[in-house]
Amino acid sequence: MAFKSLLSVAGPDHSDQDVRIAAGLCAEVSAYLSVLIMSPPPLAMSPPPLGDGIPEWPRNRAHAIAALEKRYRQIERFSQDIARLEKVSREIHKLLRATWRCYDVDIANCDQASVGDAVRQRALCNDLTIVGPALLNDINLGPLVVNGSLFDTGKPVLVVPEGAATLSPRRVLVGWDSRVEASRSVREALDLLAGAEEVRVALVDPEATCTGNGAEPGADIAAYLTRHGARVSVDRLASAGKPVAMVLAQHAIDTSADMIVIGAYGNRRLRERLFGGVTRWIVGKPPLPLFLAR
Repeated sequence: MAFKSLLSVAGPDHSDQDVRIAAGLCAEVSAYLSVLIMSPPPLAMSPPPLGDGIPEWPRNRAHAIAALEKRYRQIERFSQDIARLEKVSREIHKLLRATWRCYDVDIANCDQASVGDAVRQRALCNDLTIVGPALLNDINLGPLVVNGSLFDTGKPVLVVPEGAATLSPRRVLVGWDSRVEASRSVREALDLLAGAEEVRVALVDPEATCTGNGAEPGADIAAYLTRHGARVSVDRLASAGKPVAMVLAQHAIDTSADMIVIGAYGNRRLRERLFGGVTRWIVGKPPLPLFLAR
């Protein structure tokens, strides 16, 4: 699909690097940019009601005073967080007015449990979420944004590590395992794949297909991509006991790929969170831009 609306999420302490990357990608494909600035989850909180939990005629005066002081500190912290977000918003507005005019900037002050839903609501109304290096390195906010973007949205995510990124890659590596998530990632990336000079479909330790026509593993997805105008070759790789993600990442480097396209979270959600998986491993340290869909 063509990407006409991109979402960039940033924290108040991030530099403008991620927004600049997203703006550059938007300029490349003439897309609209939505920027969401979020408060760090451990510090953000909703403003508490002053009277909640404090009796009208407190029997324990010291306890009531302590409760009021705690509420005051919470409200003060909330006000400080909002002020920081608004300051960053003004700075982002100034940056984008000078570089890209088709944009909007919003702020969200959420607790940790609400970050994913806040991101999900924005991602639903955009074609692609950009996760830049600053967000990727934020251990508190980054994973929550990636999860909120991928789960229950049906929309893809582009993870951009340090270095250049493009939505017009010349060489693309597709990690293929015949699962729904891999098929979804290919479908969402069809425009990128059709426009690339070279698409390499990589299968790690593939098993023979069960189509009954004797086709080699990967022949079916290669034919599908060819019908959409992509120039495809198939690489069948042996893991030799190495993690699948490591094999794919190294093959992408060896073939000078500009991007990896892969299905996200092939394992069940709980298992993925507890034990990790191919997606978690690559997202933690991607060697080059990573296009994810689920």
